Amino acid sequence: MLSKKTIINSLSRPITFIAIFIICLLTTNIALAIEKPDTGTNPFSDTPIANAKVEGLIKEIFPNATRIDTKDPVQKVWPIYVAFQQVGYAFESQDFIRIQGFAGDIINLLIGIDNDGQIMGVRVLFQHEPIFLHGLGPIALENFLAQYPGHSVSERIIVDSGRSRSTSSAGEGTVIFDGVTKATVSVIAANDTLLTAALEVARKVLGKFVQETVSLPKMDLYEPLDWQQLLDKGLVGHWTVDREQLETVLDRELTDYPNYGFEDLDVDIISDVYYAYLNAPMIGKNLLGEKDYARLIESLKPGEHIMGVMSEGPYSYLEDDFRAGKIPTRMAFYQNELPLLIRDMAFYRFFDKELPESTPDFDNFRLFIIKGNAGFDPSKELTIQLNYDLRQNHLLGDNINQSSAHKLPYELFNKPVVVEEKRIPIWKRLWNSRVMEIGITVFSLVLLTLIFIKQRSLSKHPKVIAYGRYAFMLFTVFFIGFYAQGQLSVVNIYTVLLSLRDGFKFDVFLLDPVLFIIWSYTFVTLFIWGRGVFCGWLCPFGALQEIMAWFGKLLKFPQIRIKEPVHKVLQKLKYVIVAGLSALCFYDLGLAQTLSEVEPFKTSITLVFDREWYFVAFAVGLLAIGMFIHKFYCRYVCPLGAGLSVLGRFHLFKWLDRRSDCGKPCQVCSVRCEIKAIPKAGNVDYNECIQCLECVVIYNDETQCAPVMVANKRAKKQFVELK
Repeated sequence: MLSKKTIINSLSRPITFIAIFIICLLTTNIALAIEKPDTGTNPFSDTPIANAKVEGLIKEIFPNATRIDTKDPVQKVWPIYVAFQQVGYAFESQDFIRIQGFAGDIINLLIGIDNDGQIMGVRVLFQHEPIFLHGLGPIALENFLAQYPGHSVSERIIVDSGRSRSTSSAGEGTVIFDGVTKATVSVIAANDTLLTAALEVARKVLGKFVQETVSLPKMDLYEPLDWQQLLDKGLVGHWTVDREQLETVLDRELTDYPNYGFEDLDVDIISDVYYAYLNAPMIGKNLLGEKDYARLIESLKPGEHIMGVMSEGPYSYLEDDFRAGKIPTRMAFYQNELPLLIRDMAFYRFFDKELPESTPDFDNFRLFIIKGNAGFDPSKELTIQLNYDLRQNHLLGDNINQSSAHKLPYELFNKPVVVEEKRIPIWKRLWNSRVMEIGITVFSLVLLTLIFIKQRSLSKHPKVIAYGRYAFMLFTVFFIGFYAQGQLSVVNIYTVLLSLRDGFKFDVFLLDPVLFIIWSYTFVTLFIWGRGVFCGWLCPFGALQEIMAWFGKLLKFPQIRIKEPVHKVLQKLKYVIVAGLSALCFYDLGLAQTLSEVEPFKTSITLVFDREWYFVAFAVGLLAIGMFIHKFYCRYVCPLGAGLSVLGRFHLFKWLDRRSDCGKPCQVCSVRCEIKAIPKAGNVDYNECIQCLECVVIYNDETQCAPVMVANKRAKKQFVELK
């Protein structure tokens, strides 16, 4: 039988190999970061990028260009010529819009458009998005941006990976671009940056798509009207698409398309659509009722407009897989031949309808927010378009668009002198689109808070604590980690530190709602219970380590307990790492982000091991060593845990009860604590404790806690003697 010393010696080689591998990986990343070509100037600096570099990129976008004029200092564009003919313009997005991405920096793009507003090409001049620097790599962003050339700034472009389709199946004038999995915030920031800057140039330089002053509804104009009166006065648009109309356009009978409800020849109306502008009280209050109208107006931001849409008939204006809070692909609104960006506001998601009796209550009655850069004027004619994507079978089908226009009475509106349309921040749209994830995350944190508040009473039920914690670990790995992408990182510490230097920009922290909620909860609980709440319960990689450690024990792998002197030295390593990375982020953020690859979080949780082999080997190696040495990475390497531990030193409460006999002589908790947060003296080192609550269970269990067992024996002996 092998001795413990022999086992330790035999395992020292793979541990040493992994340590050398970590050093080699970091050295390689440093070399790559140093050799990586510059991607542009500081985005918050007005210093222009070297002309030679820009000229080379512009020639890639306009390969036939014979002359590139100097940059216009007023309009901020480079005019492009072929021979003596001016054919387009190139420009930097940062001269027109500065939208911050996930890392807190802008994405600066070099964009080329022709004289008709068609996008000729896009190149990345600057970006610090972590997922595109060292996760998926810059090629993923370049591939995403490669979808734009050939499209006009006037097109309706939707970024939605979940509903990626071809242009034709989305309807004429509507394009659904495939996003980048794991990089939702970054690609939305890039999309908004590109389209906003390009449309701004088209308006100011090309003189196209010029936005006039928008009319506003008269909020004091109201009289009670029922549904029929709204229709008769033209206050609600009504559009009917019948069988004959579609069959004429398709040159085919509708019965050739199964599964759409067209088989019944008695059904003559295919789509009966009603749509209404709800901001105007004459329409909105009569259509929704006073209570819901008041709730609607209260929820609106400046510049927002709301359209209510409903329909009946076998072909709805909503696709079968439509999800609340999303952009419909079957239906679109146009004005001045430009698409209007609309999104379902899920108005009745948490409220029951209280429509007036005369208003039809269709199942597909939804309210849509109109934002869009083209500028919606409710007093002007509005065109509604339906896309009929009809399939005969999985191979054959037809796709046509039908449209209708409607104009509201002008007396409903005022024409202000100036109306400034404000861009809706990205973070607001992201929060609106992730209501489910936000709700589940908040609920789990409330549950976790109750567990910690009631830990003493729960500890009397060891199985509840044991099974409950493993259930929460699985939730943390699969929901918070893999699904909701709520893995905190040392990169988040960079953002906080740089905000202290450059000025606090709250919008940067709001870009990912799940991360913001978990980060806020972690920050608050640091001062209540210490770092253990996050490190022991909410860290997906930490939870994955514990699950793998559990499998290691199940497979009867030898468990190595590092000797105290070595343990003390190794504990300091993570503090050295976080101090070095924190200092480096002020000097070179890109290099600091490269070195943050010492965290395996991006590889294992964000990208789910879909990455280069050496990153996967690094992450898997750390998980493997954790099957022999309990939570090796968390205890000795993790810079995030070290950073949290520094703040956790100021926690207010010491919830883990101790007795005078703890450590003198009882060593049960010290021996059982696998994280080694309870030294032989018996006290709890809250800087290392992950709040697994095992010592609380031992403390309240008379069959495990030695002082309690001794006290019970003494009491029993005294009782017998007295008797």
